[in-house]
Amino acid sequence: TLLLSLPDEHQLRFSKYKTTKELWDAILKTFGSNEATKKRKKNLLKQQYENFKAEGT
Repeated sequence: TLLLSLPDEHQLRFSKYKTTKELWDAILKTFGSNEATKKRKKNLLKQQYENFKAEGT
């Protein structure tokens, strides 16, 4: 489940949500607008693109 995909230190904090939508909204509210998270996502996508490009040549 979505809850189990969270690191152990966050599971108790988010275990109170009954539906997946409630849980997802809480996760986004907590982590979604964080600049460090956005930068990490951007770097991951860039790395995936570079790997994809390298495989194609």
